[in-house]
Amino acid sequence: MDIFKGTGLRLGILGGGQLGRMLIQKAIDYNFTVHVLDPDPDAPCRDLCSRFVNGSFRKFEDVMEFGKEVDIITVEIEHVNVDALEELERMGKKVYPQSRVLKVIQDKGLQKEFYRINRIPTAEFRLIHDKTELSSHLEMLPVMQKMRRSGYDGKGVTPLRSEKDFDKAFEDPSVIEKLVDFEKEISVIVSRNADGVISHFPVVELEFNSEANLVEFLYSPASVSPAIEEKAIKIAREVIERLEMIGVLAVEMFLTKDGDILVNEMAPRPHNSGHQTIEGNVSSQYEQHLRAIYNLPPGDTSITRPSVMINLLGEKGYSGEAVYEGFANVLRIPDVYVHLYGKKITKPFRKMGHITVTADTLDEAREKAMMVKSMIKVLS
Repeated sequence: MDIFKGTGLRLGILGGGQLGRMLIQKAIDYNFTVHVLDPDPDAPCRDLCSRFVNGSFRKFEDVMEFGKEVDIITVEIEHVNVDALEELERMGKKVYPQSRVLKVIQDKGLQKEFYRINRIPTAEFRLIHDKTELSSHLEMLPVMQKMRRSGYDGKGVTPLRSEKDFDKAFEDPSVIEKLVDFEKEISVIVSRNADGVISHFPVVELEFNSEANLVEFLYSPASVSPAIEEKAIKIAREVIERLEMIGVLAVEMFLTKDGDILVNEMAPRPHNSGHQTIEGNVSSQYEQHLRAIYNLPPGDTSITRPSVMINLLGEKGYSGEAVYEGFANVLRIPDVYVHLYGKKITKPFRKMGHITVTADTLDEAREKAMMVKSMIKVLS
C-alpha cells in the first residue's frame, strides 16, 4: 500500500545557511519536521526550522547529540564531522549523503583519485604535502593549487603560473592541477534515491566573478550543442552512480576549446548552480534532494522557461548591517524573483541572496538580468 506520512520522520540538517533555508522552504510543503545544527546563533535557518540547535557540525559530540534526535540526517555544507556520521550510521540512522561519500568529497585529493580510478575525465593533477614539493613538478606549470581540505566559495584556491608565484602558494597539503584552457564552465545536478533511481537537470552555464572566484551569473539552458549536453549528462550520472550516493550532487565541469569535458569538482548537496530551478524548472533541486533522501520518485526536471540567476554579493568596501539599494525598483520588473538569505551582516563578496530572471528566450532573460544587476546593490 502506498502510504506517506510526511511528519513521521524527523529531518536533521547539518548547517543552517541559505541552502538549508531553501531546503526547509520546500520541506514545509511536504509537512517534514526539520531540525538544524549550526554554530551561528543567528543562522538563516534559525526561525524557519522546527528545532534549532546552536552547536558545531564539525565537533563529534555536537553532531552525535544532534543526530540521536532525528531520523534522517543531511548536509547543506560538506565540511562536517564524518566520524560522528559513521557512528550514527552504525546506530541505524539514515545519513544522506552517506559518510563515505562525504569523506571523499571533503578531500579534494581523494576526489581527484576517485575520478582517476573510475576513469572520469578530469584535468591532470599531482598531490603534494607542502609547497616545498612544487619544485619537483615544474613540468605541470601553469597550475591551479587547491588545498585538499576546507576550501569553500573560492577560498583555498590559487593559480600558480610560474616559479615566481611559489611564494604565495599554500603550505597545506594540496592538489596541483594543470590549468585548463576552457571555453566555458558548465554544471549538471543529478539525484539518486535509495532505490537507485537517477535523475538529472539540464546543463547550465556558469560565469564567474574573476576577483572573488564566485559564480556571478548562471544561464539555463547552457549554450552548448546537443552532443555536448548528452556527454555532460552522461558523465554526471556516471559520477553519482559510481559513488552510489543518495541525494543531489552538483557536478561542475570544464568544456575545453577542443570540445572535451573535464570534471572540475562536485558538491554532495543543493548547489549554487541549481538555484534557478525554483522558478525555471518544474521541480527545484531542493524538492529533488528531499525526494531522494526520503526515497520518493524524482520530480520532473524540465525547464519551464529560460532563466538567468544572479548571485547577490556584498559590495566591495561595505561591511556591517546589510541594506539593499534598488530593491523596490527591481521588484517592479516582471518575471524577476528575489531570494534574500536572512543574513544580517554583509561583507565584500558575501553571498547575501540571489535573483532569478525568466523570459521567453535566454537572450531576453540575459538582457533583463544585466539590467537588474546594475540596479541593485548590497551595502551597509
